[in-house]
Amino acid sequence: MSEQEPRTTPPAVPAPAGAPAPADPAVSDAPALGRLLQDLASELNLLGHGFAAASGLHATDVQALLAVMRATRDPDGGQGGITPGRLREELALTSGAVTAVLDRLERAGHIRRTRDAADRRQVHVHHLPGAGRMAAEWFAPVARRTETVRGEFTPAELAAVARFLGRMTDELESLRHTR
Repeated sequence: MSEQEPRTTPPAVPAPAGAPAPADPAVSDAPALGRLLQDLASELNLLGHGFAAASGLHATDVQALLAVMRATRDPDGGQGGITPGRLREELALTSGAVTAVLDRLERAGHIRRTRDAADRRQVHVHHLPGAGRMAAEWFAPVARRTETVRGEFTPAELAAVARFLGRMTDELESLRHTR
């Protein structure tokens, strides 16, 4: 959204400490809430494309790299990595497309593939430290702005926002897997 275009709803004004936040009409207006979610998704998508361009990667490569990084944090991620098969499922790509993405990321020095010690047929994909640093540097301004906005909300409000976003993510992931 350009600087000249106003938001469909005004930014949230922090409530005084201990006071309940005033009701926001956008929350009860489903179309307005939908527009706000679309605006957020669009801005995140544009930031991701900007990161991809600045890093010399395809947008799909960035999604794959993020999935590899998430798997490292995920306790179910196996040996701290993700298999190409799981990556294929997560990104809804063909096996050939996953191979091409992993080849590009490996050539760029962002990931490495290792064979499972117990089953040499099994491959695990891990991100290299430079990839994490590169993403952290690019997204540091996003993190700072997130902290600024987060500071405008009470812990109870943040808990409700987190619950809403988590549920939306779960529902959209479920919908994507049914298509």
